[in-house]
Amino acid sequence: MQHKLRVGVFFGGPSAEHDISLMSATNIINALDTKKYDIIPVGVDLHSKMYLQRLSVLLQGQEIKNLTITQYLNSQVVLVPGHGHGLLINLLSKEKIQAIDVIIPVIHGSYGEDGTIQGLIKSANVPCVGASVLSSAICMDKDIAKRLLRDAGLPVVDFITLHKHNKNDISSEQIIKHLGLPCFVKPANLGSSIGIEKVKNKAQLETAIDNAFQYDNKILIEKFIQAREIECAVLGNDELKTSLPGEIIPRQEFYSYDAKYFDENGADVVAIADLDKDMQAKIQALAMETFHCLECKGMARVDFFLTKKGEIYINEINTMPGFTQISQYPKMWEATGMSCPQLLDELINLALAQFDAQKSLKIIP
Repeated sequence: MQHKLRVGVFFGGPSAEHDISLMSATNIINALDTKKYDIIPVGVDLHSKMYLQRLSVLLQGQEIKNLTITQYLNSQVVLVPGHGHGLLINLLSKEKIQAIDVIIPVIHGSYGEDGTIQGLIKSANVPCVGASVLSSAICMDKDIAKRLLRDAGLPVVDFITLHKHNKNDISSEQIIKHLGLPCFVKPANLGSSIGIEKVKNKAQLETAIDNAFQYDNKILIEKFIQAREIECAVLGNDELKTSLPGEIIPRQEFYSYDAKYFDENGADVVAIADLDKDMQAKIQALAMETFHCLECKGMARVDFFLTKKGEIYINEINTMPGFTQISQYPKMWEATGMSCPQLLDELINLALAQFDAQKSLKIIP
């Protein structure tokens, strides 16, 4: 009898979004069909060390607010190639602990969305759910992603990029003259709105720049436009499908980190946005163009700005969107008619198909 597919769920990581990753992973683990899959949870701590977790704790179906990676562990492990699968090896005894057939890297932000964990998984010769090393790195870096989208003729909001080593090459006055006020200051390589500030005067701009540089060595300053925040979920490798677009209606200045995850009154999250069919189709088409332009695979959530005049701008693309109880990516698919267990089945199948397609390529001429 053929064994159930062994699915490694990797979560945590050395990122400011560590706690959000634990919330996403708990929901994914509880949504995976245990009749189809053996679930192998692997926690990555803030120092990038991996620990095999106790599945029974994560399957309790409750929100684990104070979970730490080393709290419910069996062994510290490393991931290495096996024969047709990956292997988790006990770091101390060097004994094989568990084989893995496919990995879902539920790690948000640095290490999880920048190509780092994807490179490790690729080196272990294991199928990986989601984007490749290249597309993960591209999409994580808002500066690189926006430049590629702009060069492809796709609409992005005007922006200025600053690096820490030459941040004084452009003055606050020059930034304000080019982008106007208010404007947004963002770290280039973080998600979940961490380090983002909306600034309304020169003093706030200078403070926000200094604050953003605490999170990244490169930051973006973007022009503010009055617009609705529309999101669209994309699923597929080469042949794509999209959810119906959803909408975020912030009750604060913008959709901040607290509003996303902790403040129940921070925003209204609408799974299906109030859009006419024509606008719906335009946003879905642009989401797929964005996905292809940045060479994504598996899944992504594409975020847009929609002005009163009907202008659409790409805000950003997230290759490992949240899977928390309030996250838009699974909610939009559910509203479109696909449950979270069905969504995970499809993501796993897409990872296996992409792995087989890559494996069929010649290594030696």
